[in-house]
Amino acid sequence: MNKEEILAKSRRENLDEGKKNAENKGREIGIVSFLIVLVFLFIFNMCNGQSNDALAAVFWSYVAAEAYPRYRFSKDKTLLVTAIAGGFLSIANLITYVMRVVG
Repeated sequence: MNKEEILAKSRRENLDEGKKNAENKGREIGIVSFLIVLVFLFIFNMCNGQSNDALAAVFWSYVAAEAYPRYRFSKDKTLLVTAIAGGFLSIANLITYVMRVVG
């Protein structure tokens, strides 16, 4: 490919590197703030004798949802195990939470 073909292809794809970089930075900040709030709530609930099952279900579902697309791209078996285990733990914590609330 020569320089003109590469530039033409880039224009057709209409990718804005600045926008993509801003989205990635925003996602990174969002993950960090999510984890900070989650840790705070875990500690707060533990200090007040409350269950953390619902929070754990949310955390593990996030882990599974994050790992699975990365596995599909990379075919790294560790990510597949992480996605399956995260999904299983999320469902288990969700069932435990619902049983505590209903029962």
